[in-house]
Amino acid sequence: MIKKQVKLDLIGLKCPIPVLKIAKKIREIKVGNVLKVDVDDPKADYDIEELAKNINIKILNKEKQNRIITFFIEKIKQ
Repeated sequence: MIKKQVKLDLIGLKCPIPVLKIAKKIREIKVGNVLKVDVDDPKADYDIEELAKNINIKILNKEKQNRIITFFIEKIKQ
């Protein structure tokens, strides 16, 4: 099964906005699809990790480059 990747650019947004936008976008995509999220709020790193514990998502990978953090998040169930 080929996973579809959806991009979400949250650069410049401060918490809690990135977490809210991720939660909303996750509801819109299909199970198994991957959400690629770019954030630059340092607090978002912890907040997104916490979000993954509370809703049906799995963080597949996290990359840091300068001040940008890129998350690859998979929707695991409805």
